[in-house]
Amino acid sequence: MVISVTFSKPAENCEKVLGKNFVKVRIVRNAGLLNSESKKARPPYSAEFFTKTQAFQKSMSEEDVNAFIDDHAGKTFKNVVQKTDSQEICYFCNRRGEVKKSVRNISGGMKNIQFSAEASGNIPGNRKKNYILKEGSPIPFLVHLGVMTKDGNVVASKYAKFRQINRFLEYVRDIIPEVKKLYGKDFSRERPLRIADFGCGKSYLTFAVYYYLWQIENIPVQITGLDLKEDVIAYCQKLSDELNYDSLKFFVGNIADFSYENKPDIIITLHACDTATDFALNFAVKQNALAILSVPCCQHEINLQLEKNKSLVESSNPFASLEHWGIFRERFAALATDAIRAELLEESGYSVQVLEFIDMEHTPKNILLRAVRKRNADAAKDGCLQSGGLEGNADERQMNASVQKSRERLSALLKTLGASQSLCGLLES
Repeated sequence: MVISVTFSKPAENCEKVLGKNFVKVRIVRNAGLLNSESKKARPPYSAEFFTKTQAFQKSMSEEDVNAFIDDHAGKTFKNVVQKTDSQEICYFCNRRGEVKKSVRNISGGMKNIQFSAEASGNIPGNRKKNYILKEGSPIPFLVHLGVMTKDGNVVASKYAKFRQINRFLEYVRDIIPEVKKLYGKDFSRERPLRIADFGCGKSYLTFAVYYYLWQIENIPVQITGLDLKEDVIAYCQKLSDELNYDSLKFFVGNIADFSYENKPDIIITLHACDTATDFALNFAVKQNALAILSVPCCQHEINLQLEKNKSLVESSNPFASLEHWGIFRERFAALATDAIRAELLEESGYSVQVLEFIDMEHTPKNILLRAVRKRNADAAKDGCLQSGGLEGNADERQMNASVQKSRERLSALLKTLGASQSLCGLLES
């Protein structure tokens, strides 16, 4: 019985044979094949097909899997590793185009293979991972958004989205204790935790945060979702009303000039394109938000400047090799942009972490900036601005030194690049 099989190193005919330019295919036998509530057997295998930028999921029968192995092992994909309950079988293609196979017996059999699959925590068929949102019981907003069935099973094609939602909730969970400390007491119905989501889009994560805080953590919360697309906002508000999420409201508005009745404690900005992220971060800093969760997207601003800066291509410049090829320049510019944003948040009194949001296999836009305001942020920042960083008590002196180092790193980076960045100007103004 096949437990798992991974196809890699695609042949030149991969796109022609399979319809897309897949770089990897991973098939795993599902755990728990019988749904006790519906009494219906689930498909025994889950498969993920990866291109460089996307992932596609489908269910497969045992016959489908065996046929796929016969058709593509060593042919459409040159390297294939198959694990059964007792063997590891490797298929590969030699220089003459011949498909070879090697077989290795596995001691311990199926138990060891299942254990290693579950330990990885990263396999679609592994339903035992301890997610915050549990599979098996229907969650209303996930059912409405098409991520779950009415029986509480995750739709196969939406499993990557399900993992993404849970991953984001883990980051939210980690900052809540610190946010409570900064606020100074527990949040209540009279004074709920206030969250703003800029560029909320279809609001999978907005609904998830609301459900998680209210239903799981019992934290009263008031969330405002904001986007420029009227049809999207109308849909989200209608769904919120249907779910009776009274403290989740959606509005059409621009990040730069929307006016809140009460300033937010936490600001979320996910995949706001290019400088829209900067306007959101500027708003967060100037409102003294207690925490910020930002996943930037489409960082064009510095890339365009680097493209025009001819001095960078001179051989004496340390960045000449990165500038010489466009794809390197684009990725380098994106990393530089987010590094600048992280430094500016540090300067503004936040403790910043740069984290991987989701697996690179699903999207290259996977950097998350998580910033939590430091308790002595205002005093230390003012001291640094006025005195250069050597005044105040020990905590303030340490804060001043951190801000000063961040400022020096930022200045050196911008000077070397010969570039400017929008958040710098926004914060200065």
